[in-house]
Amino acid sequence: MSHNIRRRDVVKALGASGTIALAGCAGNGGGGDGGGRTLSQGVLMPLSGGLSNLGQPIRDGATLPFNLLEGNTEFTIDSQVEDTQTDPNAGQTAASALVDAGYPAVTGAAGSEVTIQVAENVLIPNNVMACSPASTSPAITDLDDNNLIWRTPPSDALQGQVLAQVATENEGAETAATMYVNNAYGQALSNSFVSAFDGTVQNEVSFPSGASSYSSQLSQALSDDPDTVVVVGYPESGVQLFRDYYSEYDGSTPFLVTDGLQDGDLPSNVGNAMTNVQGSAPSASGPGRDFFTTEYQNEYNSEPGVFTSQAFDATAVCLLANAAAGENSGPAIAEQMQAVANPGGEEVTPSTLADGLAMAAEGTEIQYQGASSPVDFNENGDLTAATYQVFAFNEDGYEATDTIEFSA
Repeated sequence: MSHNIRRRDVVKALGASGTIALAGCAGNGGGGDGGGRTLSQGVLMPLSGGLSNLGQPIRDGATLPFNLLEGNTEFTIDSQVEDTQTDPNAGQTAASALVDAGYPAVTGAAGSEVTIQVAENVLIPNNVMACSPASTSPAITDLDDNNLIWRTPPSDALQGQVLAQVATENEGAETAATMYVNNAYGQALSNSFVSAFDGTVQNEVSFPSGASSYSSQLSQALSDDPDTVVVVGYPESGVQLFRDYYSEYDGSTPFLVTDGLQDGDLPSNVGNAMTNVQGSAPSASGPGRDFFTTEYQNEYNSEPGVFTSQAFDATAVCLLANAAAGENSGPAIAEQMQAVANPGGEEVTPSTLADGLAMAAEGTEIQYQGASSPVDFNENGDLTAATYQVFAFNEDGYEATDTIEFSA
């Protein structure tokens, strides 16, 4: 069900978990075959649970295109937001709500384990396509997905190489240990680092999310005095893990973390400046980055964070593919994803998204150049290249220290 909501009320309503529908008013933009047609897009994000600190800003990035298009396109935009609770079972329930409501395409999910379970058990069987802005597990590449599962962040097959490079070049590490949350994201990224690291990995230690103590896992990881420790996890577990580390050790061991722990509140929540901790995460470096950053700041009165630009791009590409497909059909939208994003045709950026919808509907060849990257998909729905940010924690949060370009 769609209903009209004033722009500033949209922000307020989307701040809570649950369902919201947005219908854009007819404006001066758009045209061609798009006049009066509805583009339906679901959003599936972790608004509660272990990823809620990251999931809520990512949700904001995913819904920002709806707000920007309101009153600026002849399309009607119908959307609904559901909460995965950072849990595969809850995620499937949330995804089923979107399927039952008739949404042919979804921006989400975020966590890789949730995305895999939701895709295999809900979306693919119901011919609903999805574009995740934050799921990076290499296991997603090989899903038997009927061309329905896409993503705007790079695979962790690339990030493992980035982490190995940072460990070797920044830390001079010859030995390492890994600690990883026991799910698809954690295990795959740990494996990727182990394969890429030009040294000896002494211990690979898994840990459960949400535990009250990680002392035994830390003891195992640090037992052979590694030159660096790689931690793959989320803030919920990371806070307790680093609290245990700083209370039991002298804090001198270099740590490397991944995108799941790129949280500016982590040092304050841990109670330590964490100056021995660096990390890597996919970076926003697309042609539309500056426009996106300004609009995100204006809409939400906060700075965009990890995967927020990828979320904007995931929604934008889905809407463009829907306009090109001419119907709210998951397979039809999926069939147009490369056509509207990959090189060739008129350039569309976040600032010209309304014009891009009109061109796509009229059959004009376009290429979307996004906020996070140029968004060039390969045949598996993965990006062909990505830019990574290297960051370091301090008492005020974290700051970027370097960027690394990688191609698949």
